[in-house]
Amino acid sequence: MFSASSWLHLRIPFSFFLLPVFLFALACSPNLSEKPLLWTFIIVHFFLYPASNAYNSYFDKDEKSIGGLKNPPPVKKELYALALIFDGIALVLGYWLINAPFAFMLLVYGLVSKAYSHPAIRIKKYAISAWLITGLFQGLFTFAMCYIGINKFPLHTLLKPAVLIPGALCSLMLWANYPMTQIYQHEEDSKRGDNTFSLMLGIRGTFYFVGGVFALVAIGFFVYFTIFFAQRYAWAFLIALAPVAAFFTVWFARVLKDETKADYTHTMWLNLISATGLNAFFLYVFIENSQILQTF
Repeated sequence: MFSASSWLHLRIPFSFFLLPVFLFALACSPNLSEKPLLWTFIIVHFFLYPASNAYNSYFDKDEKSIGGLKNPPPVKKELYALALIFDGIALVLGYWLINAPFAFMLLVYGLVSKAYSHPAIRIKKYAISAWLITGLFQGLFTFAMCYIGINKFPLHTLLKPAVLIPGALCSLMLWANYPMTQIYQHEEDSKRGDNTFSLMLGIRGTFYFVGGVFALVAIGFFVYFTIFFAQRYAWAFLIALAPVAAFFTVWFARVLKDETKADYTHTMWLNLISATGLNAFFLYVFIENSQILQTF
């Protein structure tokens, strides 16, 4: 029914890079059960995120590399329908298998992601607004949404410090990461008139900004795990980030000599190293904190 190129634009494997927020919500969850956990994961990573990716691809019509696709195929009209179908499946499953609050949050996320790309609004073309909104919704909002889904809690749960504090840390992490995801797209963004945050900062400015905010991220998570969990988790977090810091430093040194090194390949490697380390760390926290292995 749909062409192979349209399925590629869903960029489902790219969800791996967004998985740390879900796993952090899982590690903080007090009301675990198998079905809500599994279905929240599937709905968010196999339907909601891919729908957002496809919708973004449909309106951007990139000819050069995008997140998860080094050589994106030409966009077809059917991609718009595919994005809406995946959005619809996410909403139906969220309401049917989890609860109404979770489905409502899926709807809000979907609407914001559409506003990000749609030419009538196109948040993406406003550097600071796009940076703030993306970090807020892919960070705090997504953490809260996953927390609601995993635990099947009502909406008022979101006002508790147990949700707001780690959610805010997720947003800080996304605010650090977001400009780096744009650094290799300056040429295409300029052609479309999208004044992205990275374009505003410039290539070197992006590295300086990201490095500074990631230092705040490291401090924030260290303090959080020391206070709310145990200090061994705080040190483990820094260990998980060490390969990211090392790669970032070496890459930046190369970019200072040759700005063409601020390319797609290096960006994807940074994302892969970061996501792998964070996913492993949050899984470790979940396994240790929930003592799930003792049930086997």
